[in-house]
Amino acid sequence: MLYNIILVIDILVALGLIATVLLQSGRSAGISGAIAGGAEAIFGKKKGLDTFLNKVSAVLAGLFLLLTLILSVF
Repeated sequence: MLYNIILVIDILVALGLIATVLLQSGRSAGISGAIAGGAEAIFGKKKGLDTFLNKVSAVLAGLFLLLTLILSVF
């Protein structure tokens, strides 16, 4: 019973981790990166959402690691 509960929580954490990683802004590259870099220099970089998603993904990664280790012990 406890194994199934931890497994469901682990799956939900994994899905949340995937979502937060996909929502983060990627590293700009190429011509579009040059345009975006110029826009950031003029308008400023939006730090709020990126910082929040970085922290959430770090917490979810730690939870995923811990829950997966617990499941491997069971």
